[in-house]
Amino acid sequence: MKLTILGGGGFRVPLVYGALLTDRAEGRVTEVVLHDLDAGRLSAVVRVLAEQAAQVPGAPSVSATTDLDEALRGADFVFSAIRVGGLEGRANDERVALAEGVLGQETVGAGGIAYGLRTVPVAVDIARRVARLAPDAWVINFTNPAGLVTEAMSRHLGDRVIGICDSPVGLGRRIARVLGGNPKEAWIDYVGLNHLGWVRGLHIAGRDELPRLLADPDLLGSFEEGKLFGVDWLQSLGAIPNEYLHYYYFNREAVRAYQQAEKTRGAFLRDQQAHFYETVTGPGARALDVWDRTRAEREATYMSENRETAGAGERDADDLSGGYEKVALALMRAIARDERTTLILNVRNRGTLSALDGDAVIEVPCLVDANGAHPVAVAPLPDHATGLVCAVKAVEREVLAAAESGSRATAVKAFALHPLVDSVNVARRLVEGYTEVHPGLAYLK
Repeated sequence: MKLTILGGGGFRVPLVYGALLTDRAEGRVTEVVLHDLDAGRLSAVVRVLAEQAAQVPGAPSVSATTDLDEALRGADFVFSAIRVGGLEGRANDERVALAEGVLGQETVGAGGIAYGLRTVPVAVDIARRVARLAPDAWVINFTNPAGLVTEAMSRHLGDRVIGICDSPVGLGRRIARVLGGNPKEAWIDYVGLNHLGWVRGLHIAGRDELPRLLADPDLLGSFEEGKLFGVDWLQSLGAIPNEYLHYYYFNREAVRAYQQAEKTRGAFLRDQQAHFYETVTGPGARALDVWDRTRAEREATYMSENRETAGAGERDADDLSGGYEKVALALMRAIARDERTTLILNVRNRGTLSALDGDAVIEVPCLVDANGAHPVAVAPLPDHATGLVCAVKAVEREVLAAAESGSRATAVKAFALHPLVDSVNVARRLVEGYTEVHPGLAYLK
């Protein structure tokens, strides 16, 4: 089975390959093709993967190419993890937004809109090529903003594109762990959009244990979300929000912390990864060791400004191991071998949330089998959450419309309608600022 990884020179590709190395069953991935626009980054990642596979008999073969059509042709699965504009683009997303006093995070608020506007046209082109060159392939999308990009691709690939994210996986794992349950056996009632969802229940052996957690302040304050949001607020919500909702519930504090930081997250990763790619290609470099050290630093500093604002301290060691690669492997196994499983995924709504239309991509538990991912029926969200979901989905739709039409006015509308952008004039200046620094937004007229 052939897996093509788009963004194959990306830093987290070894996580995916490492997961593939653990799969020894019949019908597993035997061929991995890496595609990237940067041949130097591809070469560096190939070195890391070669060291990963050195002691593993029958490891999937690895090849690399800068030719997109060549990479896609004949693929069974396509894993999309591209970053249009690179980490320099992410740093610019953050800087332009913070200069206007609004959030510049890569998937939330102004930064997420800017990232979406330059990513959607590229993702749509990829979707059209997949439909032409590998019509039977399944696309697993990890490209951010994941829900928005998945919806853009679904207009050309239908249900054969499925979005994944590690945030719900990590959240469910933490809750199950603190409740003394096995995360693999827990049913997580999680509903929302990508980076905008809530755990409303966690069932272990058929019993919802979330009320017990919410009623115990010591237990509730013992894990990351309890520290991040505060016990009182979680008890008021009656649910556990995805960590990215910290940007909404504590927006003023988050913006201030990002403005005061020595470096934005994007700038930190840009410099860190530049050093990694330079070091790993040097003579005598032990590529896998260099990658491991760099990854550990990356994971430990994740959302550090938010945790500092909340006084949450350092991340727990159990939360430093990632998780999206395990979701990707479980998804591929379920489809390729009909190994039925339940995963939290980004899929078309199909009536799951009554407040949204059927084609809106949402993030919910899905039953997965050889025919793809099927969203599970869920109870409606409370009004406050429904309002936020509908507002953000409306913004995503304006981003899609702007990307399709090239309308600058529609792009302004997308920014202006976002709950974290507080003025139409700010929205206009954001569009001006982003078009100045991003060549990929030159299509906006």
